[in-house]
This record gives sequence, structure tokens and C-alpha cells, in this order.
Amino acid sequence: MSPFDATPPVDAAVIGGSFAGLTAALYLARARCTVALFDDGLTRNRFATAGHGFLGMDGRSPEEMRAAGRRDVLAYPTVTLHEERVISVCSGEESFRLQTATGRTLAARRLVLACGMRDLLPELDGLAACWGRTVLQCPYCHGYEMADRPTGILFTGAPSLHQARILGDWSDDLVLFANGHEIAAEDRADLAARGIDVVEPEVARLEQRDGRLVALHLADGSKVARDVLYMVSEAEPACDLARQLGCAHEDGPFGPYVAVDDVQMTSVPGIYAAGDLARIGYSATWAAADGARAGAFCHQSLRVDANPYAKG
Repeated sequence: MSPFDATPPVDAAVIGGSFAGLTAALYLARARCTVALFDDGLTRNRFATAGHGFLGMDGRSPEEMRAAGRRDVLAYPTVTLHEERVISVCSGEESFRLQTATGRTLAARRLVLACGMRDLLPELDGLAACWGRTVLQCPYCHGYEMADRPTGILFTGAPSLHQARILGDWSDDLVLFANGHEIAAEDRADLAARGIDVVEPEVARLEQRDGRLVALHLADGSKVARDVLYMVSEAEPACDLARQLGCAHEDGPFGPYVAVDDVQMTSVPGIYAAGDLARIGYSATWAAADGARAGAFCHQSLRVDANPYAKG
């Protein structure tokens, strides 16, 4: 039976069906909670061809990894999957009321927000076609497979300098594309000492063939051949539900994220957040770990008012 418009409310609604949301739902299910799991399918990693660094699933596609997680979670009879988007949530005296894009509603005693982040890519011709394939953000996720190739770093801000400094363990042929930005003299000296060239002009477009980067064409008419390009993108929450509910946010180096405490609870009691939505660094493994914490402590909040694991 669908829990929509039913009473009593489910114990928890988990919004987001990737690593954090699936793990949170799994932990809640193992506590025999009733769980409504919402997944609109728009996962952040859907552009990548393979995921790496996740034990037991290294090298599998993100879709294959998510499907395996779904099978594990849906083996528990108290979990119901809803493949649709939650567009609004309001809080009541004893539960939260969710509404989906199709107009259906559901009540839940607790919420776990795990909708993830949305990358804000520069409007640069050819970049979107390469994103997740040869234009990358995380060397720990993709660097091993892309090692020892001519590699570029597209400057988008201070985090790009940090990225450039660590990439030497994956390639000794590195170029930082300043893209028209001013690079401080001390940073230039440090990059030069590491053997990293700096290319000054703005990047006009990326030459690519079926998502495989060929070269970066510059505004001065020149081009630089590269096989791989790293870029630290700005990001924003993939849904505005935390804002709707008044959850506090913090400003991170890549964009705003939801603030949580030691037990993954937001500033609003009864609302937990996990994964990329609620942390500075991004990783499938970190997201799953956050989901485990959110699921376990969300369950505990249904039984006790205070938790010794929470500081303060």
C-alpha cells in the first residue's frame, strides 16, 4: 500500500536516492523504521562513466552502483521507493508534510535530506560534453585512469591552486590555465618550482571528440593540446528544501552547504542532512558514511530526546 496521504506518518522520509540517501534508508530499515525513499534520478555523478574508490564497487558505473544499493535497501519490507521529486515540505506539530511534483502528499516524523549538490559549470563550448569523462573534478575518483597524460587545470578560484599542487602524483605534464585571472607572484613561483606552466589568455572553447578532450582553444587564437582537464566547479544544493525549512547554511569554498552537528542533524530539530549537501568535500564514500550516521541518529531521535554522541 502506498503511504501517500495515509496516517499515521512514516517514521522517516529520505529525500535523495544516491549514496547518502540509500545508506540512510538502509540504516533506518535495519532499525525496522517505516521509510519513504524519494529519488528523482538526477544524481550528481550521472555524467561519469565509472566510479572509483568505493570498496567492492571500484570501476563500476554510477548507475550500476546505485542499482546495487537500491536492491539492498528495497529488500527490507518497511522501505517504499518513490521515483519522483519532492518540491515542498512544511513542518507541523508532530510531523513534516511533503508534497511531490505530481501533487501527492505524505507525512513523516523525521526527514533526511540527501538530495546532493548541482555543479555550476562555466558556459564554455565543449565543456559539458566532456564533463565526467575527460573534464574532471576529483583526482581520487578518476586520476588513476587518467594518469601520465597531458593534463590541464582550469583556474576558477583559489581551490584550483590547491588542486594544481597535488596533481603531480598523477601527471608530470601539467598546465594551469589562468583563464584571464590574475595569479599572485608567490603562487606563480610555487607552481614554477613544481614544474607547472601557467597559460594566461582566456579559454574560448574546448575541442573534443565524443567527450574526449583534444585541446583548449584560447582567446588569442592559439591552442594547447591536453587529454585531461581538472576543474573545481562551484556548486549549489540540488533542491531548495533545506531553505524552505529554515535550515542554517554555511559558506564553503565551492558554495553554500547545509550545516549539521555531530549527529548529522540540521539547525531544525527532526531534520537530518547527509552527503554532498552537508559537507565541504565530495566523495561517494564520504556520502555513504554520512548517510549511515544520519540514518542511525535519525532513528535514535525517534526514541530519545537527547543523544550522548552530540556535542554541546
